Amino acid sequence: MRALCGAIITAGALIGLGLTALGIGTRYAPERAFDENKQAVLVKLSMMDRPLVFVLVFLTSVAIVGLGITFVGLAYHHMRRDREHQWERERHAAQQRTTV
Repeated sequence: MRALCGAIITAGALIGLGLTALGIGTRYAPERAFDENKQAVLVKLSMMDRPLVFVLVFLTSVAIVGLGITFVGLAYHHMRRDREHQWERERHAAQQRTTV
């Protein structure tokens, strides 16, 4: 369940990042793409609007946390299943009788 929750959080953050990228592209599309020397002009993070930067940083951190929850949840799930399997093997081994 932890892995599923982490995957859902990650999916939501990645959808939000896609929408943020569309918003940034729409906001800064009227900017000049090239200067007078025909070199590309990039819009730096420090030159962007504060709300867009906040959303970009927030959703990136949420995606990283969601991926962390997913991988830790999967690792815990596999460890627990292995422990249950080991317990079942020990329980069935104790019931076997050897005749003399």
